[in-house]
Amino acid sequence: MVAGVAACSGQQAVTGRDAVSLAVSPGGGAALPPDSPIDVRAKTGRIANVTVTTAKGAPVEGDLNADRTQWRSRWSLAPGQSYTVDATAVGKDGRTRTVRSGFTVATVQKKFGVTVDAPFDKETVGVGIPIIMRFDSPVKDRAAVERALEVRSDKPVEGAWHWLGNQEVVFRTKEYWPAHTKASFVAHLSGVNNGKGMYGGKDYAVNFTVGDSHVSTAGEDNHKMVVKINGRKARTIPTSMGRGGEEKYTTTNGVHLTMQKDDPVTMTSDWEGCGQGCAGYYSLTVYKAVKISDSGEYVHSAPWSVGDQGHDNVSHGCINVSPSDAKWFYNLAQRGDVVTVTGTSRPLAPDNGWGFWQMGWSDWVKGSALKRSVSTAPHADAATLSAQSGQGAAQKPRASHN
Repeated sequence: MVAGVAACSGQQAVTGRDAVSLAVSPGGGAALPPDSPIDVRAKTGRIANVTVTTAKGAPVEGDLNADRTQWRSRWSLAPGQSYTVDATAVGKDGRTRTVRSGFTVATVQKKFGVTVDAPFDKETVGVGIPIIMRFDSPVKDRAAVERALEVRSDKPVEGAWHWLGNQEVVFRTKEYWPAHTKASFVAHLSGVNNGKGMYGGKDYAVNFTVGDSHVSTAGEDNHKMVVKINGRKARTIPTSMGRGGEEKYTTTNGVHLTMQKDDPVTMTSDWEGCGQGCAGYYSLTVYKAVKISDSGEYVHSAPWSVGDQGHDNVSHGCINVSPSDAKWFYNLAQRGDVVTVTGTSRPLAPDNGWGFWQMGWSDWVKGSALKRSVSTAPHADAATLSAQSGQGAAQKPRASHN
């Protein structure tokens, strides 16, 4: 649908080869599907300016081609919202023509929702932090959803989205985030069709800061954990890790991320099918616990094993440290800090907690619906992108190891 191209009042009509022919689509009329693009074209002349706003006054982003003959909206449109387009073009003779077009987007009956598990808005995080989104219904058109996801940072990084099933997508950088990076994530999902006649009802936005680099290496064989802050050794901590004998009592090997902190947390043997009354049942309350996997592994205070720390492995899989070291590490930890475990025979699975760094980069990129990596654009505060914050609180699974 092409809007009328009459000049605004007070401007002279332009004729001949230098006339400006300017068209805007869509024009007025019936309500449009949310995934309809806004398209402005100058068939003669060059586009000077395009301003698109909603009835609430929110601006709409778009892109102008190199020869300034076409402008196209960047994201899908908000269901039920009204839009106004003002476009101005300039002819070879320097005269201008402005076109105004207004239209309304159709309402939708079915909407999908999203929970952003990490990072939280205004959170300071570690250098390994992923961006994790969960959808409340299956996503059929993953490519359409992935195109609507934007990451910005003041220090450019390469990263890629990776789908874990059809209801979870994760962004991971190729290398760890640079320390002290300011970043934002915007999911421009309002009006995006997920391929099943279900549309995104709103946008989601998160601003976050990557803090100091905290990278720890815990050796199963040397019984110590070395903690580095911004590349410099800050503390060497005696440890006692999984006692082994069985895989379930072996600490997982590989790159873990700190996921949450609990003080205290109750750890039981329920995770291995050993409930109350079972021989070997245990239930322990532990303090200053930093979670590093979904299989129940924590770095935590273990006063009962201080005599073994630095010498023997006696835990059910966790990294036992002294109360004083546990307090120091707990106070230091940010979600997304790196804890690498070495020397054990049980590899951390990429889908165990935030074990995403266990997957090689090429395999990670293959999990993108678009089969590509992306580079972050310069950081802009998410509020300026006219998005609404929509993260939700995640359920905390019960701890299982000690």
